[in-house]
Amino acid sequence: MKLKVSHLTRYEYDREVSYSPHLIYMRPRDSALLRVNHFHFNISPDSKIVWTRDYYDNLLAWAHFWERSATLSIRAEFEVETLDTNPFDFILKPYAFTFPFEYEALHKFNLTPYITPPFDETQAILRNWLDEHFVDRPKETLPFLVALNTLVHQTLTYNRRYEKGIQPSTTTLALGTGSCRDYAVLFVELCRTLGLAARFVSGYLYDPSPDSAAYGAMHAWAEVYLPGAGWKGLDPTNGMFCDDSFIPVAHAAIAESVNPIQGSYYSPDPVPSKLAHSIIVEKIT
Repeated sequence: MKLKVSHLTRYEYDREVSYSPHLIYMRPRDSALLRVNHFHFNISPDSKIVWTRDYYDNLLAWAHFWERSATLSIRAEFEVETLDTNPFDFILKPYAFTFPFEYEALHKFNLTPYITPPFDETQAILRNWLDEHFVDRPKETLPFLVALNTLVHQTLTYNRRYEKGIQPSTTTLALGTGSCRDYAVLFVELCRTLGLAARFVSGYLYDPSPDSAAYGAMHAWAEVYLPGAGWKGLDPTNGMFCDDSFIPVAHAAIAESVNPIQGSYYSPDPVPSKLAHSIIVEKIT
């Protein structure tokens, strides 16, 4: 599938301010299943862009500003071709056919940041929730993951929160509601509690329905490491394995690590500000 994305974030202040270097996660993650055919930044005020890789090997841009301005505008426009039409096109290693399984020693070491379980108190709450709601657990690994993903999707009510940050997983369970990033963090922590390596993913989803959770916004989901298959995306917000409608940008063990735009502004006095954004994901025919 060929997709075109336009992502604009605009900050407005009531006077000119100075800006720290801004870290930007907006460029999609190239792979054998995703080709970035075009990418362009349009940033005002003028900035110097330095491309680097972070500790998760995500591609990120540092924007260095020299001018003061009352407006900061960051627009990313790109075209991609996604090829993951069948997310179940893999063969698990025999020891991972059924769950629970134990990762090989080398895999377990390399996966340490993604397999480390939550704090004991959080684990206890998650285990109690699983014992109450996830009773008839499939024995085979793939049906197990499908059932867990479906459970989270069907149990929670989606709410496009506009508050900053991510809810703790226990808060999401207590409220029974959350945004896509809250669903993703809950699913990641449930997987780690069960002994599965999992990580948070930020990106875009093509879903033209105005009622979609991803319509006009970035999207978040999870990836689980399966021996023989590698990292496989699961989206608990929509209750599905990730296919060619998904455009991953960045992944991390800690969700806040890959907030799309990270930076500060400076002023000798308090300055009121406004934030506006626009995200359009279109299919190219």
